[in-house]
Amino acid sequence: MTVKQASIICSAMKTGTRSLRLRTFSSLAASSSAQKASTSVSDRSEGQGSDSKSDKRPIYVAATRQHVGKTTTSLALVQGLQKRFEKVGFMKPVGQQSLTVWEEEIEKQVQVDKDVVVVKKHFKLDHLPYGAMSPVLIPSGYTKDYIDGKITLQSQKELIENAYSCISQRSSVVLCEGTGHSAVGSIVGAGNAEVASWVGADMVLVANGGLGSTFDELELNRVFCEHHNVSIAGVVVNKVKVEKYDETKYYLDKALMSNWGIPLIGCIPDRPFLGCPALADLERLFGGSFLSGQAHELRHYTMSDIFLVATSLCEFLNSLRTRPTRTLYVCHASRDDILLGFIGEYQRRKMRGEEIESALLVCEGQKLDPHIVDMLSLDLDPPILVVPQDAQKVMQQINSFTPKLNAFDTTRVGTAVEHYESYIDFDLLLQKTGNMPDEDQIEVAN
Repeated sequence: MTVKQASIICSAMKTGTRSLRLRTFSSLAASSSAQKASTSVSDRSEGQGSDSKSDKRPIYVAATRQHVGKTTTSLALVQGLQKRFEKVGFMKPVGQQSLTVWEEEIEKQVQVDKDVVVVKKHFKLDHLPYGAMSPVLIPSGYTKDYIDGKITLQSQKELIENAYSCISQRSSVVLCEGTGHSAVGSIVGAGNAEVASWVGADMVLVANGGLGSTFDELELNRVFCEHHNVSIAGVVVNKVKVEKYDETKYYLDKALMSNWGIPLIGCIPDRPFLGCPALADLERLFGGSFLSGQAHELRHYTMSDIFLVATSLCEFLNSLRTRPTRTLYVCHASRDDILLGFIGEYQRRKMRGEEIESALLVCEGQKLDPHIVDMLSLDLDPPILVVPQDAQKVMQQINSFTPKLNAFDTTRVGTAVEHYESYIDFDLLLQKTGNMPDEDQIEVAN
């Protein structure tokens, strides 16, 4: 594809409308397909990744299942790549949960995958248009439309291939983040392994730490990638128990290499803070709202510091004064005494200059006494979050909840990226994908 063609593609991606994209792409389909055919995955590589510098391929990140740290791994990879390349490209070819954002270049709002927003904002990828970074979204009803023939495989493939052309033309290296495990999206013909084959990418599989079960999950995904002729450049395992870190790293690397010839390129020790919800996470989870103290919405709480109040006011106040200062208390809306006691103790501690980072989550908030609500409408500081669910359901959901990274919680994003990046072997990854930077690129990046 020529530079002129790529620029046309980028312009089309910026429109944010699928019909206009497809009309623009149709005139380029023949030449794009011809070029891709000449550099197909089967022609380029016979093994698990090639070390040839001239055979430069995008890096595609997929997970073995939900909640294994795929997005965090992708963020860490972007940061590491930015230290080695002048322009890093990123895209999430197929997304599910979306956000509405403002696309400055076309002066209009567009719908994009939520992870794309996190990456673009955190790493300031201003050289990339949102439309190209998130070409296909699968909202409710999309699967039925695909089965009914209202959406075609070819239309999805053109959007993704041409979005990749736009991104790669503007970037020195390209990272693609998949959605879930290697087969997610298969019902609409756009599973991660299939999409990786369309753009000629090498796969990085992300799994939770362990040995037997981890290897079993990796095997299922490896076979699926092999079926679509996608090479696996390496494996990253997350949340490895600190006390078993050296053992897990040694034996898993040995098993991967001896069975498949695939290296372990990252072994990340567990860091519990990354799984701690912030008040803002709970606000979104329960559809609640702050009565006061929303300024503290990014304050995080560990599972062990979430406490259901089923005691007298005296015992509650004693707990406030003896438990760790960062405790999240959960109570029912009928407990006016707990609400007033929390406000009073919070204000007393603040006036004395004492640290207090506790918060109160009030269940079945619709039953709150209106006089209490009026009192809390004042400009008070104590963080009090009101949710409609009952206390039992709230505690159950909190215990099973895995918070996700978002563009607003910069503390968690920054901590996660710094933690993950240091445990990834970038040199090995870039060698396996043919992306080794030269000295000039590293100097420009730094």
